[in-house]
Amino acid sequence: MEEGVRRWVVNVSKWCPSPQDFSSALSILPPSQHPSVLRFVKSEDRKRALVSRLLQYALLHQVLGIPYEQISIERTLEGKPYLECDKDVTEFPNFNFNVSHHGDYVAIASEPLCLVGLDIVSCTFPWKETVPEFIQNFSSYFSRLEWDFIIGAGNEEQILVEFYRYWCLKEAYVKAIGSGLACGLDRVEFHHTGWTNISVKINGTFSPHWKFWLIDLGEKNYISIARGHPRSATESYKSTLKRAEFSEDEYLAGFHLLDVSFVLQTVEQLISILQDAKKARTPEGGAMQH
Repeated sequence: MEEGVRRWVVNVSKWCPSPQDFSSALSILPPSQHPSVLRFVKSEDRKRALVSRLLQYALLHQVLGIPYEQISIERTLEGKPYLECDKDVTEFPNFNFNVSHHGDYVAIASEPLCLVGLDIVSCTFPWKETVPEFIQNFSSYFSRLEWDFIIGAGNEEQILVEFYRYWCLKEAYVKAIGSGLACGLDRVEFHHTGWTNISVKINGTFSPHWKFWLIDLGEKNYISIARGHPRSATESYKSTLKRAEFSEDEYLAGFHLLDVSFVLQTVEQLISILQDAKKARTPEGGAMQH
């Protein structure tokens, strides 16, 4: 199952496409995906949306070996992406993935059995308010213990970084279960030792069915990963999974898989993967098997 654990990240600030280059990259995606990219007004938002979808198609093709034209990515009502296909197309017991983008980074993570949640934060200072004023808008999402750690972190910069670290973990949890809602997050309380050995209390009880990682990408950019039991998924997301129930041995085999480091990809590499995938056809016009 180890092959199903993937972590890819792209620094989009390194890609400065001309309008023609952008259109060419967009044309690699199925037409059904174009509106989800072009709905953004700002060019930077469009770029992040495009790279997010290139990551999804490239990873699904490379990891699962699905012919390009058979890859169908849909979203739940709450907005979580999932692979829409015959679940027997993959050898993995419960392959799922998650994406995130913020600032200069776009990333994707996948798991072969457990739920996966992913979030990126870029600790940028608020423009029109002070740091205390900014974080106060989100105080209801934190437990009293978490809030005390945040406001007691030091100067404004340290407070902001502490806030974003906790927020990043909470978002990864929400995205893993597929809820799309942040309500009740004050009852999801994170504990850690120097931001390692991260554990979570849900409704006051430590949950042994979740693992979390927080990675420093540098220059105050952070990325978090959540790994949890499939039965924790919301009903709408659970319906997209291959299975939600596993024996204890099956589940633990997936839960204790080694986490892997993020692999830095370039947009050019993603484009190359997908161009090769689109060319991979037999002379009779059918898709090659991988």
